[in-house]
Amino acid sequence: MLIARLRQTSVTGYNSSMWSVKKARGSSREEHYIARIFSRYFPTPELLSPRSAGVDVSDSSIKWIVIAPRKHGNEVISYGMELMPEGVVEEGAIRDKPALTEALKKVKEKMGGVSRAHAALPEEAAFVFGMHVPEKTPREQILSMIEFELENRVPLSPRDAVYDFNVIMEHDDDIGEEIGVVVFPRELAESYASVFESAGIELLSLELEARSIARAISNGRADEPITLSVDFGRARTGFAVLKRGIPIFTSTVEVGGEAMTHALMEKLSLSPEDAQIFKNDQGLLAEGEAKSPGVEALVGTASALSDEIARHYHYWDTRRNDKGEHMTPVGCVLIVGGTANLRGLADYVAGRIQALTELPNVWQNVCSFNKYIPPIDKRESLRYATAIGLALRGI
Repeated sequence: MLIARLRQTSVTGYNSSMWSVKKARGSSREEHYIARIFSRYFPTPELLSPRSAGVDVSDSSIKWIVIAPRKHGNEVISYGMELMPEGVVEEGAIRDKPALTEALKKVKEKMGGVSRAHAALPEEAAFVFGMHVPEKTPREQILSMIEFELENRVPLSPRDAVYDFNVIMEHDDDIGEEIGVVVFPRELAESYASVFESAGIELLSLELEARSIARAISNGRADEPITLSVDFGRARTGFAVLKRGIPIFTSTVEVGGEAMTHALMEKLSLSPEDAQIFKNDQGLLAEGEAKSPGVEALVGTASALSDEIARHYHYWDTRRNDKGEHMTPVGCVLIVGGTANLRGLADYVAGRIQALTELPNVWQNVCSFNKYIPPIDKRESLRYATAIGLALRGI
């Protein structure tokens, strides 16, 4: 079996968020066979496929989007969301492979003939850290340096890990290049590769979810301020500190929009559907009264989220080096995710943490609104940030 054979190898990384393999000791025939099988799932990226698909698998749904380049810029070909029963995926781990396979098959049928896609791995299982390497160090040597660092950085052996890096920036002094490293359990990557294959979708890449979001909301320029990205989801919220569009830190907390839905259902005797409508249409601005029953039902979760954002923001914003200089001054907080479109959320958080907080334009790297208007409005598109960032890989 594929996974059994892969366990005979030592995985050293993924190229531009695609795993590559360092062959284990053994016969030459076995080595070539393993490398050939692995490259089937994580091939070298092809140049500009006519249509690029991003598939975002979460605990409760699969969101996808297909983007294609046109004369006026990029254009959305298809998009959508496939809901999944509870328990198919839990905290990013696949618990029911047959059910997820069937859900992915439905997604494939709706992608308009596209059978290749980029996908993300969940932040819950990721280990992210930064390090410096000498300038112009060859890639293979950097991967070896990372492998040496793993023992001190993550609770995984090199044989049980897949990892890669992105160059954040080059320094003019003796520090060298600053890189962001991402590490995942190899078994997790294998499980995702397996279900996509079973669904008939060829995986072009796997990467950290925060990296996908960053590709949608960051311009990656040297003058871009350090950003705290907040992915406010149904059951959990993911945090990522982005430096020039590269995650240097990620974490996940058990605070999500589902708690708001349940609070509204209980407080106002609403159905799940009506509670969702209330969140989207009125939210924290309901009737303009801070003490309205609806607002009271939402404030508990909004306050817990704000506390977590404040904790992350102030820790990273106040870090200093030995010279007393700010190391990671955070310029702004950007909120995405399925619950980010709660009315009044950004203003509420900004008031609580006393920092610039915005809902970003996730289309900024896709198209210009002067030339093309995407079929998903700005607020609704916040839940597609990961899928959009994934699709941008192939553009």
